[in-house]
This record gives sequence, C-alpha cells and structure tokens, in this order.
Amino acid sequence: MKEVLLINGPNLNLLGKREVDVYGETDLEEIKNKSIEKGNLLKIKIDFRQTNSEGEIINWIHEVNEKFDGLIMNPAGYTHTSISILDSLKSVKKPKVELHLSNIYNREEYRKKSLTSEGVHGIISGFGVNSYILAIEAINELIKNSIR
Repeated sequence: MKEVLLINGPNLNLLGKREVDVYGETDLEEIKNKSIEKGNLLKIKIDFRQTNSEGEIINWIHEVNEKFDGLIMNPAGYTHTSISILDSLKSVKKPKVELHLSNIYNREEYRKKSLTSEGVHGIISGFGVNSYILAIEAINELIKNSIR
C-alpha cells in the first residue's frame, strides 16, 4: 500500500469555528476522516497531521524522502511567508501537491502569492473540503506516473 503524508499548517485546528464564511463549517477531524476514507478507496494510507509550528512542518517534510510515496500539504498562512518551508519542499524527491480550502487568488492581495507552490508539482485551491479529495486523487496519479 502506498503511503502519503498530509500536513496541515497553522490554525487549521480551528476549522469549523474560525472564519466559517471563508473556510466552511467542516472541522479538521471530519476532513481527516474523509481523507483517510478516500485514501483507502485508492489503496493509499494517509498519515494526516496538523501543527501550528513551522519547525515541526519542516521536520515532517524531511521525513518524506525516506518514509512516504508522496506529500500533500495545506501550508495555510505559511503559504505566503515561509521560505524555509519552500526550501524543505525543494529537497523532497517525491510527488508533492499543495492544497487550499479557499481560492487564494480570489482573496486579499497578500494571499495571492504562494511561496510554497514553487516547491510542489501542483496546487488545488478553492474547492472547500473537496480540495482534500482532489489532492489525494492528484497525488495518486502523480505516484502512479512516477512524477518526482
């Protein structure tokens, strides 16, 4: 069975409570359950994690080359600010997909630039909870086609 690390960045632990007009009412636990269910359908084990710490995200990214077949990440606020996360993404030689619940290109000006996207194969943005499902489908295709 393939294994994919799915990292969720800062404040995503508050989904369903914070800015529901932007991010929706679904909490992270429900997203986790849906993600694991989708992974099971595709024969992918999803290792679903969340942290508010940039350093922890970087350490997790460093695990990917040795332990996982691919990486999915919702970097949240670090999308627009973290060169350190970008640098760690560039070190990963496995398929990588970035996702966002909201359409970052249809938001505030400072959210329209994704630093982290320069270190991934593709971005899924603006489909709400379905962004997670689409990201799992995308990483599955990238792994099957051996995109590195």
